[in-house]
This record gives sequence, C-alpha cells and structure tokens, in this order.
Amino acid sequence: MNNTTAFAPLNELPRQNTGQGGFGALHPLRPVAFKPLVRIPSPATQPPALLRSSLPTPTSQIAPKAAALPSNCSNCHLRELCLPCGMTGAELNRLDDLHLARRRVKAGDLLYRQGDPFQFVYAVRGGTLKSSLMLADGREQVSGFHMSGEQLGLDGVAMGRHGTTVTALEDTEVCAIPYANLARMTTSASSNEPLVSRLMSQEIMREHSLVLLLGSMNAEERLATFLLNLAGRLKARGYSGSDFNLRMTRAEIGSHLGLKLETVSRLFSAFQKSMLLQVDKRHIQILNTDGLTRILGMRLH
Repeated sequence: MNNTTAFAPLNELPRQNTGQGGFGALHPLRPVAFKPLVRIPSPATQPPALLRSSLPTPTSQIAPKAAALPSNCSNCHLRELCLPCGMTGAELNRLDDLHLARRRVKAGDLLYRQGDPFQFVYAVRGGTLKSSLMLADGREQVSGFHMSGEQLGLDGVAMGRHGTTVTALEDTEVCAIPYANLARMTTSASSNEPLVSRLMSQEIMREHSLVLLLGSMNAEERLATFLLNLAGRLKARGYSGSDFNLRMTRAEIGSHLGLKLETVSRLFSAFQKSMLLQVDKRHIQILNTDGLTRILGMRLH
C-alpha cells in the first residue's frame, strides 16, 4: 500500500483538533475533502454490550432462587406461630424432610413478581414484606403486610402463577417450602391434611378481613383497625404492642386501606391530637388502646 496516497502531510490536514474528541470546522484557507480510515461508531450503533453497561439497573431485584442455608421447623423459634403449630413430633420430622431452605431478601428487593410461576410457599422468619398487585391504570394496590411466623405465596395455587408481587420492606429472611413436596407429604399422610387446610383457611380469612375493612368501615375505623391489628401481631411475637416503628410508608398504608395519602396523614395527626397516639415519623406509641377500640364501636364484638 502506498502510504503517500493515503495520508496528507500534517500541515495540510483539512481540520483542526478542538480538544473535545473530534475535529473542528474546516480550515478556512484550504478546504480539502477528508475521509477517515477508521469509522468510529456512534452510541446508537455500538454493540448491545456497550449500551447495556450504561443503562440504569432496576431498583427492585428478585431474590436469588438458590438458598445457602437449610432450615428445620422442629428447632425454629417461630414454630408455635408458623407451619408446625399443633404438630406432633413425628409430623414435625416429616416437615423437616421437605428440604426447606432459607432465602434472604434485601430491603426493596422482590421475593416474587405477579405472574411468576408458582413453586414455593414461603414462611417469614424475620423482617416485613408487602404483597401488592398492579391495577389496570398502573396504580399499585397493597393487599397485605407480612411479618415473622406468617405464610405467603398461596395466591399461586389456583392458576399456577402468583397473583401478587411481594416486596421486602426491610432486610428479610424467609423459608422456601417446595409446594410439590408439601402436597406429596399431605397425600401420603392423612394426618397432615389439616396443615394445608389451615394455610388455605388463613388466606381466606385474610381476604375476608380486607373486604370488611374496605367495604364497611369509615376512614377512622380503618386506621384504628390497622394499628390494633399490627399491635396484636407484634405482641404475639414478643415485641411491644404499644411502641413500635412502622416498616411501611403512609402511602402504602393508604393503598392497603383504600385511603388517600392526605387522609392517612390527617388521621395520624387527629389521633395524636386526641391523645390516642404519639407519632414521630414512623415511630408510633399507642397511648390509649381502649380509645382506639372505642372508635370501632361494636365491630370487634
């Protein structure tokens, strides 16, 4: 190749480097056509791998499917609140044979998404999660909050896919129970049939409670019911039922209760003014449990 025909002398180059990664305007005295030897691709034509590195990553990620830590129900401190409640020693041993595994979910990450294939029933070992579904208009509807000793995932039994998305509100740990193994255990041992029946019953009761909450209570009653329910669940787990931090935002509480954010904030202020609560951001102190109960009237009887 004749290099003298491919390159012009340096003092005859038609453009001047601007110092900004390219060539500036044509030289005003000697306009000469210049054809670069190597074409530098524009961002739009770069290989996908280059573009991929510059794309923002999702804020919510699915927790890893594989779990590193095995788990046994027989020696779990939550066994009186979780699946083993009421089981005999032999039944507990069969439950241990299901090969449960612990899975950690960081705050903000997803345990599973709406539409994901149904494989596991989950039992919460520690932390708090919310379940929600996406409405047709793009809004999120929070259907529940889940804490240690509670189960979730049964929304996928009917259709084989989960009907909700579950997100960790704080660093959380769950036990993943393969549903196929659970079903086989139930089939092979009739004494375990009440286990699955109890799980299904709990799911039905939770749905009925939500329907009652949204269908027949006014705003004050909804928030009072929510706080009393949360306090009772915390107390059953050995925590204070009158002094606790909310893991969910006001907006998430409003979505769950069918109330606007402004209404939830106004109610917290009103309850504090009435000396029912002491509120400091997400820190809640229940000062008058009887007063909250009276808001409900006869609904708790």
